[in-house]
Amino acid sequence: MKPIRVNLLVKILIAMGLGVAAGSFFPEWAGRIFMTFNAIFSQFLGFLIPLIILGFVAPAIADIGKNAGKMLVWTALIAYAATLMSGFLSYAVGESVFPHLISPGSLGDVAEGHDLLPYFTIEMPPLLGVMTALVTAFTVGICLSRMEKAETLKRGFDEFRTIVEMTISGAIIPLLPLYIFGIFLNMTVSGQVVGILTAFAKIIGVIFALHIGLLILQYCISALFVKRNPFKLLWTMMPAYFTALGTQSSAATIPVTLKQAIKMGVSEDVAGFVIPLCATIHMSGSVMKIVCCALALMIMQGHAYDFSMMAGFICMLGVSIVAAPGVPGGAIMASLGILGSILGFSESDQALMIALYIAMDSFGTACNVTGDGFIALIIDKFFGKK
Repeated sequence: MKPIRVNLLVKILIAMGLGVAAGSFFPEWAGRIFMTFNAIFSQFLGFLIPLIILGFVAPAIADIGKNAGKMLVWTALIAYAATLMSGFLSYAVGESVFPHLISPGSLGDVAEGHDLLPYFTIEMPPLLGVMTALVTAFTVGICLSRMEKAETLKRGFDEFRTIVEMTISGAIIPLLPLYIFGIFLNMTVSGQVVGILTAFAKIIGVIFALHIGLLILQYCISALFVKRNPFKLLWTMMPAYFTALGTQSSAATIPVTLKQAIKMGVSEDVAGFVIPLCATIHMSGSVMKIVCCALALMIMQGHAYDFSMMAGFICMLGVSIVAAPGVPGGAIMASLGILGSILGFSESDQALMIALYIAMDSFGTACNVTGDGFIALIIDKFFGKK
């Protein structure tokens, strides 16, 4: 008999539930054991963040540059523009709606000093700062794309990306449920868990409605170019949407997305180029989840924010998560650095973001892959006959 495999989402939900339950009866000494693990794990995660950015972004930019035909450049620009549109739409809706659903500063009244403390921790200073890693990734990626005889170095960065992916898949992801358990155990002990879970139950409904609205907007934009009914186009892509809901993987959904894009009238050559590429670089759904959850958490904690801060965060987010879908939870892992450096999120805030992101992973993936079709329609309008 084959062993039953439990996917990451189920493991995270179980860890959250067990953490809440255990927080009501665990003795302090036992809780501190888990906090010790969390302290060491968060140090390791902080050490990896710049390496994740460097490993994902530099090879992705180099790949785009090395194959820089007009169609590839325009596909990348439209995908990035769509990702930014999603981020700014999420911010506008969240700023208007969230203060009516959750109490601003509602977590600020929770008494300090109830948190469980680790017995010890191990310092793991990162090799690079987050912004240094981003600048380095841009510099290396652009230069590699311009150099004709840099195959050895390019292969080295590709292999480095593989190392980063193996580290996330082999070490971070398997230990993540235990880390989330410790976070929710601590939140229960400190009295924050009820407020957080109640608030985010409301936020999830807003995010679901928002990503449906975003898909309609995207296909209305594509309809302006192809002069067709946007709702019929979107309906054609529904098999890809529901496949992504089930698989939670952009890569696994590529065959279905490709088939439905061709059914919409996209030429096979264009669809075969755009759909696999956008599975890596088009992240509208992922950005929407991250921006909404980050904004909600900042409102709940009474953190100051303004448009310029969020605009910088959204623009950097669209770049930092390029090529991140290669591993489960890759987008949120790649965004942890700028969550800390731009928005000032603490380690516990980042851990909560990981849990919330993965809990809604299906919605974001479905939004990403379904939106790939609208990009294929626009590219086909200008490049299909060529």
